[in-house]
Amino acid sequence: MIIDAHLHVWDLGRARYPWLTEGAGILYRDHAIEEILPTLAALGIGGAVLVQASDEAADTGLMLDVARRHPEVVGVVGWVPLDRPDLVPAALDRLTAESLIVGIRALVHELPPHWLAGAAQGESLSMLETAGLTLDFPTKDHLALDELVAIGERHPELRLVVDHLGKPPIGRGERERAEWRDLLAAVAENPRASAKLSGLYSSVGGPDAWTVDSLRPFVDDALELFGPGRLMYGGDWPVARIAGGYERMWDALTALLSPLDPGDRDLVLGGSAERIYRLP
Repeated sequence: MIIDAHLHVWDLGRARYPWLTEGAGILYRDHAIEEILPTLAALGIGGAVLVQASDEAADTGLMLDVARRHPEVVGVVGWVPLDRPDLVPAALDRLTAESLIVGIRALVHELPPHWLAGAAQGESLSMLETAGLTLDFPTKDHLALDELVAIGERHPELRLVVDHLGKPPIGRGERERAEWRDLLAAVAENPRASAKLSGLYSSVGGPDAWTVDSLRPFVDDALELFGPGRLMYGGDWPVARIAGGYERMWDALTALLSPLDPGDRDLVLGGSAERIYRLP
């Protein structure tokens, strides 16, 4: 089954999204899963993992409610207060009672650098390690990838997921690409680290100012560093709407994956997500 490993829903009346303001343009409204399901079905995508979009329990509750109504949702990456290790055990108990919870994420790219290096957060990450949940890691830019290397050293059994390949400098020069690649290579040395081919938008001009050729070297690097078995396809809807639309991203990524043999392509398009997120 083809699985989109990075999909969002949000409801402005149910949860708070401080980053989502009127300045976000077409993204500044509710986005329900019913809006994207016909597109997924038309493309042959049979499952999706919902990923948190707010650092509060209401957002996780929304995703779980959506998942209960829609069997297409095969997993949920939720949120717990990682800076409050006294609250994490009870939160994890509640969430892991739901077989749909496969990982945890916080919007660390909206927080001070190295926020996850705090002592309280370290206690919480140890609990994720014990629970067998992934830590999804979003970045403001690729320079934050060094934080993930340190987290892996402190928590060697914690499964790590790099969202959006760590925001590679698409559209910039070879120096920036080499810098990103070196940082991503250091993350990839950890066998419990994986990454998502998702959110690959231009870092120069508008987010839609990318081409298949501008994405190609970054996808090729990721395949070399992680291999198909540690890479997952993610559509990043609805954010993909500002980067040319879901179908445009799908067409580009599947074209870039077309040289792979069918087994490796199937890993990126679903098999890796099943293993990494331990999907039922």
